[in-house]
Amino acid sequence: MRPAANAPYRLPPPLFDARCKACWFTAGIGALVVASFWSLDLQWSAFFSGDAARSMGRFLGEFFPPDLSAPFLAKVRTAMWETLAMSALGTLLAAAGGLLLAVPAARTHDGDRATARAPTRLLLNALRAVPELVWAALLLISAGLGPFAGTLALALHTTGVLGRLFAEAIENAPPGPGFALRTQGVPSGRVLLYATLPQVLPQLMSYTLYRWENNIRAAAVLGVVGAGGLGQLLAFHMGLFHMGKTCTVLGAMVFLVAIVDIASYASRRWMTR
Repeated sequence: MRPAANAPYRLPPPLFDARCKACWFTAGIGALVVASFWSLDLQWSAFFSGDAARSMGRFLGEFFPPDLSAPFLAKVRTAMWETLAMSALGTLLAAAGGLLLAVPAARTHDGDRATARAPTRLLLNALRAVPELVWAALLLISAGLGPFAGTLALALHTTGVLGRLFAEAIENAPPGPGFALRTQGVPSGRVLLYATLPQVLPQLMSYTLYRWENNIRAAAVLGVVGAGGLGQLLAFHMGLFHMGKTCTVLGAMVFLVAIVDIASYASRRWMTR
């Protein structure tokens, strides 16, 4: 649509200011990078030395051949299923908890007072500020060794992550359908169920699947603190310098992560079509 004849034309903002801001921002990032290299005691000469290369080559050579004996492969297969179950159940619990916390953490419309928004977001920040390994180490005291502590650790941390993402998705949902229902006197709960959630559900599912990918990687190393799965098997055999068995466990980790990544990516592409 063309502007009216008497409408004033607005010139675009000068590019010089925007370029200066970008230049200053880039210069600031560069200064931080240089300061990081300057402040850290990085032994680059020792890292790229011939002795370091020979030591690394000798260490990598100890991984081969991997242990492919039938009894050990059965143990690895059981640990893989345990890791997969930990990540799936932890993500499912986190998706449910994240959705329950996302509703009070979101302002659904302009007139929404959202009195619980600030404390709920503070809780979500606290949940995701603690890494999974720290949650697992804390929960081992109450839940004991095994996958139960690992599952709870994944669920608590991921609840904080998904709750924040879900709240942002709910706040950014198109307001039209919800506004139409509210003008007809429909209660807020039904507006959420029939107007807001159907619009953001594909986005929520995409976030959940992406976090499942991350939780597979996290569950694979939670066993380092005794939380079960492939990580516990890895920590045990690496601690005993069973390098052939360690190589087999590492290969199982890579295989499991790759399979879940491919399945999750295909699912997200299918849902967004």
